[in-house]
Amino acid sequence: MLFGRGSTGGVVNQVNKVPFLMTSHEVNTTIGTGHERRMTGDFNFKTDDDAAFRLNVMTHEAENYGAKISKTGIAPGYRWGIGARDEFLVSLYHLAYNNRAVYGLPWLASGGEIQTVLDSKNYYGLASDYNRGSATYGTLSHTHRFDDRSELKTTLRHGQYYRDLWASALRFTTAPTSPSAVDDSTSITRGQKGRIGYSTISNLQSDYSDTLKVWGLKHQIITGIDLSNENALRNNNYPGGNATGAALTTAVGTPNDGEFRTDPHGDAPMNKFNARNIGVYAQDTLELTPTLKLIGGLRNDQFTASYYTATGDSNNRADSLWSPRLGAMYQPNDWSSYYTSYGTSYNVSGDTYQYAVGSPTSRVANTAPEQSRNIEFGSKFDLFEKKLMLSTSLFYSEKYNERNTDPDTAATQELLSGKRHAAGVDLNVAGRITSAWETFLSWTWIPNAEVDEAVYTTNVNTPQAGDRPGLTPVHSGSLWNTYKISSQFRLGAGVNYRGRQTPLTNKNLNAKEFTTLDLMAEYTIDGSTSVRLNINNATDERYADGLYSSFYTPGAARSAQLTLKLQFE
Repeated sequence: MLFGRGSTGGVVNQVNKVPFLMTSHEVNTTIGTGHERRMTGDFNFKTDDDAAFRLNVMTHEAENYGAKISKTGIAPGYRWGIGARDEFLVSLYHLAYNNRAVYGLPWLASGGEIQTVLDSKNYYGLASDYNRGSATYGTLSHTHRFDDRSELKTTLRHGQYYRDLWASALRFTTAPTSPSAVDDSTSITRGQKGRIGYSTISNLQSDYSDTLKVWGLKHQIITGIDLSNENALRNNNYPGGNATGAALTTAVGTPNDGEFRTDPHGDAPMNKFNARNIGVYAQDTLELTPTLKLIGGLRNDQFTASYYTATGDSNNRADSLWSPRLGAMYQPNDWSSYYTSYGTSYNVSGDTYQYAVGSPTSRVANTAPEQSRNIEFGSKFDLFEKKLMLSTSLFYSEKYNERNTDPDTAATQELLSGKRHAAGVDLNVAGRITSAWETFLSWTWIPNAEVDEAVYTTNVNTPQAGDRPGLTPVHSGSLWNTYKISSQFRLGAGVNYRGRQTPLTNKNLNAKEFTTLDLMAEYTIDGSTSVRLNINNATDERYADGLYSSFYTPGAARSAQLTLKLQFE
């Protein structure tokens, strides 16, 4: 109801840990395949009757057949006035990483199907590849409670974010004629892919909530304002020069060959932009009867931005965006509810990859925001004395101002000529079926998805009106179960499934459906100590987790982790 700009594809709701009024600590130590070593610590200290300090720390190292993970993090926070009329929080978050990832593997097309012929655990990039960066932000928060019904919460956050990617784009030097033709001598060419970006972002948000009666009807009000300012330097596509000599190619039979090349990122041309947004919003939940509620909300974003390319071009963009929200809830009893909702959102020109050095700023400035709307009918049930939650919904999601490059004037503008929709059902189950059996199910069925409008092109592989959009499987879902064998011993098993789907830019190919199996065994030594063994992708299924025009990101190979958990005061 409240996110507005930038949420046409959904929002990840990340909730930071905050101090609480209890002295309690937890340490997890993990060792695993691929030389994995991970340790996390969560330490919470009650420092006064209404104050507490919390510290989270993390370190994670792994060397997995040439790929690697190396990251550390720390997040301290102090909260005082907890539960009082005025409550305060000050916190810091810092994460730094220096990884080396499998950027992607080339696929083969055979019989209209994408063949994942290479072992997903193999690393064919260069030893000089990396993906490194950091995120550091501080947060100040104040909550003022006027009475039992209303409060004002204000949060200020300022952060700096850095990402530097230098990776190998892998392709078969000469495409093998069939999967059976791939052997240890098959040559792989290593092109280069670079991305680098620095962002400084400040956000200020203030929310007021209240419960009141007007003309005998109960209203739950939320209203607020958020301000944001972002300054960034970026280059989202800087390949530099290709590798030469021995580093240019490798072979299927010689992964992780140790070759490297000089990093030219110091010469990367950078574009820059400044984006500012003022958002104001209000939402009212009106209780017509004890069982029937109506919800209405409206948000306005005033977005302005300035763009400067590395070659000196510049331009500005300003948009006024209105996002309405409507809904209704029917709650006939304390264990079931039914709802319907409608909402819209926007992606302004310049978001994400539109901030590219190679894209003229006039193209950005000439293009209005993309828009989307979502209609949903759903229900929620608390079953087995509220030990199990079941929810399901019917949804219709539509992007109706999809941005496409104008084939006639590609250098100067884009077209809002695209339109697509997806309609389906989702089902979620979470909770305890018996005292020993817990289950978690998430399943989505999208029988109807279609590109309604698209820019005409002579490329027969590009999705056109009437085609199913890429990356949209009919069925996808996951199921996880745990069962308590005894008071100390618990077993878990789950599957993840994704149906056949096509890449975004090649409608005539399908990636096969796949199912992975995860297993878990946990032994509780005493009330404060436990040991857990996880086996992920136990059958070592080979599959494409992400699909692109000529390569895929491989799903993780089979791995195992053993974790020791300690809780103490």
